Amino acid sequence: MVTRIDSHQHFWQPARGDYTWLRADVPALELLVRDFMPQDLMPLMQAHGVTRTVLVQAADSEAETGFMHELAAAHDIIGGVVGWVDLGRPEAAASLERMARHPKFKGVRPMLQDLPDDDWIARMPHPDAVRALVRLGLRFDALVKPRHLSPLLRFLKDWPRLPVVIDHGAKPPVGAHGSEAFAQWRKEIAAVAALPQVCCKFSGLWGEAPQSTHGSVEAAVRVVRPVWEHLLECFGPARLMWGSDWPVLTLAGDYAGWISVSENLIGQLSADEQAQVWRGTAQRFYDIATD
Repeated sequence: MVTRIDSHQHFWQPARGDYTWLRADVPALELLVRDFMPQDLMPLMQAHGVTRTVLVQAADSEAETGFMHELAAAHDIIGGVVGWVDLGRPEAAASLERMARHPKFKGVRPMLQDLPDDDWIARMPHPDAVRALVRLGLRFDALVKPRHLSPLLRFLKDWPRLPVVIDHGAKPPVGAHGSEAFAQWRKEIAAVAALPQVCCKFSGLWGEAPQSTHGSVEAAVRVVRPVWEHLLECFGPARLMWGSDWPVLTLAGDYAGWISVSENLIGQLSADEQAQVWRGTAQRFYDIATD
């Protein structure tokens, strides 16, 4: 078995107060309103040959990034931390300097999908903050939906030296591959993929699929396949990285189920190409130390 890196997962403790979006009164999120910590994920990783994870922010809070750094210092399974700073503030550069002192700090993820202005990424990041990302060798995780791809493309063209990864394939309309919306996503993700600085995570897609597919590996494979095939065509194995999006994943299926979906699709590749998607791309992009 190829050893694997999970390029996208979260740990949280709702009692910390960072996670305003985690509301027990929202039925769709009820299953997530509890602690999810390393001891919960480690048995799942061990069962499926996953040796490292990239721990990604889930709150627009520098305090949560500090919490993730504490976890990373205590747990070898965490190969990298993707945190948060307000990139619209000139003071963000100083925050990035401070965070970069942590050996596992790899980059930031502004929560673009939740901002009221879809064009924020093209207009609002402070140049000093973006320059600091480049100077410090940090990466940019783009949490976007299809409507953000056009402004993101404008931003990327202004900063060609900034390494960027698209989270969850930009959350296309999974299961609607004959729709106009899917055709538009295909066009715009291809334009972003044409820039060599951009990678993409094969993650989070079961949660974007129709609820009728949740819990069914066979159904998930069927609806995710058109997305996978287009991402593979656009990015190639050397710029695609596998991720679980655990524990958000659990709203659609379990860790073993997403592994099975992914094995079914990634398994069409050569052994070397599979190794890129399961491990190599994430290891290179995030500069993850391994055994």
